[in-house]
Amino acid sequence: MKIWISLLVIYAGFFFWYTDIGGKLDEKEIEFFLGKLEENISKNSNSLDPESYILIKRFMEEDSGRQFLMVNNIDMNDNPEDVEGAEPGESAERLMDRYMEHMYSQLLKRACHPIFVGSVIHPSMDLVGIEGAEIWDQAALMRYKSRRAFMEVVTHPNMLGKHDFKVAALEKTIAYPVETDIYLSDPRFLLALILIILGLFLQNRVKQ
Repeated sequence: MKIWISLLVIYAGFFFWYTDIGGKLDEKEIEFFLGKLEENISKNSNSLDPESYILIKRFMEEDSGRQFLMVNNIDMNDNPEDVEGAEPGESAERLMDRYMEHMYSQLLKRACHPIFVGSVIHPSMDLVGIEGAEIWDQAALMRYKSRRAFMEVVTHPNMLGKHDFKVAALEKTIAYPVETDIYLSDPRFLLALILIILGLFLQNRVKQ
């Protein structure tokens, strides 16, 4: 019994770290994140365009409280322009590293992380209703614990001035969020299987 209690405690600790139990974003949170986003943008002498404002607001208002995956198709810029804050002539890969370096700690502390990254090996083999999407360099899936966690990351003060690195690094990109219907590689599911197997093994050893 002690074995199973110990394993249950381990699983519960991981589950509550990995799962946002705060439910859907409420109106106060939505207003807070919109205000924070506008504040950060204004510090760079820019403003949030109306279309982006409506898109982000709708993204939060339609929150389900669930995790989601951000699907990214990426085409890197072969000759990126120089960006303030970076060394002249830096490659797209280095500029993207500058963009991401501030995010890693913020992502991981919120149980957000990449689950798949791969290099493209051939031009697009099936295109319908879209032009200019034949060539990509990479594909990636990023897991976010919730829309709340996503907004906490993108409105963090460390985001200030970093987005220019991403823009310069990319020739083109598409990024869109999806909620999973089938996700057999969810770490909560995998950990449960591992702990069950471990518990049965330890239980069997104790009986011998």
